[in-house]
Amino acid sequence: MKNYMEVSFLAKSENEAFARVVVASFASQLDPTIDEIADIKTAVSEAVTNSIIHGYDEDETKLVYLKCEIEGDIIKIVVEDNGKGIENIEMAKQPLYTSKPELERSGMGFTVMETFMDEMEVSSILGEGTKIVMKKRIKSKREY
Repeated sequence: MKNYMEVSFLAKSENEAFARVVVASFASQLDPTIDEIADIKTAVSEAVTNSIIHGYDEDETKLVYLKCEIEGDIIKIVVEDNGKGIENIEMAKQPLYTSKPELERSGMGFTVMETFMDEMEVSSILGEGTKIVMKKRIKSKREY
């Protein structure tokens, strides 16, 4: 089975919950456990929040792009923005690192994504944006 969906929305913090629900609904066709859905929703929340908070200036009304693909028992989730980009991805991936300490950010976004997903890749170009690709294998109920 292969399926695909794509949605874009304004980079506003109130749309983070929307993104979580959209991905959870799409992933439901794989019959995930509650824990698997929670993991996916948490990772999506972190990725979308990063795009909103770090991708764009607060006065801008830009878009976040969310794409999902299911092939077999794997869900692939892509969160992308056309914002500022990340100067040093390896530094940004370090636990507790944040480029906006004034917003009391924990600096754990990438760590959370890596923890809850099977794979996570970040690519970014300064001045052009950031793309986060995450994958998770949904185990069949009989594997538990």
